[in-house]
Parts: sequence; C-alpha cells; structure tokens
Amino acid sequence: MIDLDGYRANVGIVLSNAEGKVLWARRIGQEAWQFPQGGIREDEAPEQAMYRELREEIGLEAEDVVVLGRTRDWLRYRLPKHLIRRRSRPLCIGQKQVWYLLYLVGDEGRVRLDCTDQPEFDHWRWVDFWSPLKEVVSFKRSVYRSALEEFSEVLFSDGQVSPVLRAHKNIGLGHGG
Repeated sequence: MIDLDGYRANVGIVLSNAEGKVLWARRIGQEAWQFPQGGIREDEAPEQAMYRELREEIGLEAEDVVVLGRTRDWLRYRLPKHLIRRRSRPLCIGQKQVWYLLYLVGDEGRVRLDCTDQPEFDHWRWVDFWSPLKEVVSFKRSVYRSALEEFSEVLFSDGQVSPVLRAHKNIGLGHGG
C-alpha cells in the first residue's frame, strides 16, 4: 500500500527481553542490521501486519510476545535517491511506519529466521536499547530515534528497567504478577 504522497505503509517491531535489550537482526548477505519490519497489505490492520511480520521474519507467534506499546503516529523516512525504483508505479519514495514495542514472554530459542522461502535475516543478537541508533543505516536513523524515545518511556523508569517490564518478566516466567 503506497499512499498518495508516495510512502509505503509499513510496521516496525522492537522486541525486548527481560533485561531491556532489543533484538537486532542482520539482513542476509549484508553487514546491514535493523529491527524487523515489513509492509502492510491492503486487507490488513497494522497490528495484523505486525503479527504476520513477526512470524515471517523471526518465527515468533502472538503467544510468544506481549504488546507493550505502539507509536502514537506514523513515522516516515525517505529513501535515498539511488534506492528509489523510478519505473515502479505507484512511485514509492519512502516508508511510513507504525512501530510496536513487544516483550518476549516465550523462550528465545523459538526465534527462527528461516520461516519463509526468502528469509530477510541470517543472524540476530540482543543489543543495548539505544545501540541501534549507532548502527542503523543513516536514512532510517530519525525514525528509529523517534520510536525508541517513545518506547523508552515504557521500558525504563529513572534509567532502570520499568516495573511494567519486571511485571511481564514475572508473568513470562510463570511466577504470577
């Protein structure tokens, strides 16, 4: 779905663990790392697209995660001129994204990168919450900053992992709330 301004509707996923670290994935055959993300189909709501992308890109199901939040607004980035496919119609000049903050309640061993015929990633790791801002390709950096700033309010309280995350950790471990 590309809107009248040339932006493709998309969802982004920030998956956190109990330590407040986030899943960071490497695109196949490249030294390019990013959060999982993908397009929204015409018949999908953003949350449906998020669960589909979660399953396709990292092999997790809805029961493996808890949704902790989503960005208040669409976040947009423009593609560099050399990445715009000028012959494509409608012309796509960038992406508009709704980002979701998820917490992993399932076992991290369930993360799989080979759930489709054409996987996007070949490796993943847990990284410090803010480190993606240093590693992501420059044209996505402002969107990542906006999403992480919103989500930091949920994950961290006074620089510590928030009580919300600790409560979900207890639920995920079966210790009650």
